[in-house]
Formats: sequence, structure tokens, C-alpha cells
Amino acid sequence: MAPILSIIEADLNRAEHQNAILALTNAYAMDPMGNGGPLPAATLDRLITGLRNHPTTLIFLAYLDGSPVGIANCFRGFSTFAAKPLLNIHDLAVLPQSRGQGVGRELLRAVERKARELGCCKLTLEVLENNKRARQVYADFGFAQATYEESAGAALFYAKPL
Repeated sequence: MAPILSIIEADLNRAEHQNAILALTNAYAMDPMGNGGPLPAATLDRLITGLRNHPTTLIFLAYLDGSPVGIANCFRGFSTFAAKPLLNIHDLAVLPQSRGQGVGRELLRAVERKARELGCCKLTLEVLENNKRARQVYADFGFAQATYEESAGAALFYAKPL
């Protein structure tokens, strides 16, 4: 019998959702395509409060047969060129033992449904260049490197640690 997959919007006031968010985000951080190591205890201690206090937080949890196996940590933003909101998928992760079962695609579908409901003009995300599996999932779902004006070239993601 096939496992039962369910996707829910997390409630940051529910202890079981908080625990799933912490466990799944930390598991993603430990993955070589995440951060390559666990999150510091101080970060884990602050994470739920920080997410709860951030006004644009939107999190989806994926459960297989009642066990949390995937997460999409998202944040609403705004497109000045479209004068509409956008939704950024900051983290999308599926536990290694649950990959290949459509969990990531279902998380993306849930995120897209919510973005459409919110009147968003687009979904955005970043992905590591060598994360070929995730890049294929995103491409199959319709994501591509952003190009706004062909002659300007494709958009690049930059970061400056503070």
C-alpha cells in the first residue's frame, strides 16, 4: 500500500509543528546541499520565535503516513516591477529516505496554490549549482534562471554575510 502524503500549512503556535520545523530545518542544514552541518543550538533556540515574529513567514510541512518528512520555509516579498507580492521559497527540503516519492513536488504545488491565493506575481527560490536533483525538480515544475531583459543576461544571486 502506498504511503499517505499530506501537506499542511504550519501553525507556529502548535508544539508538534514547531518540533517538525526544527527537526526538518536542522536535517536540511546537515545535508551537503544545505549547510553541511547542524544548526547551532542558539539558532535552534531562536528559530521558532524568529519565524513567528517575522511578519511574512509561511511554512508548509509534508507528512508521509503521519511523520514529518518535508518542509518549505517561505517568505512573502514584493515585486516593484509588477507592483504585486511574490513568494520566496527560502528552504525546501525532503528527508533523504523520503526522496523520490513526490514530496518535493507536492510541497511546490501547495506553495504555488497559496501564492496564487495571495495574488502573487511569481515564486522565487535559490538552489545550489551542484544540486542537480533539486534543479531537475524545479525545472520540471517550471522554474528557470530568471532573465528579465535578454540583453542584460540572467539574474545571479549574491550574498554578503554580516
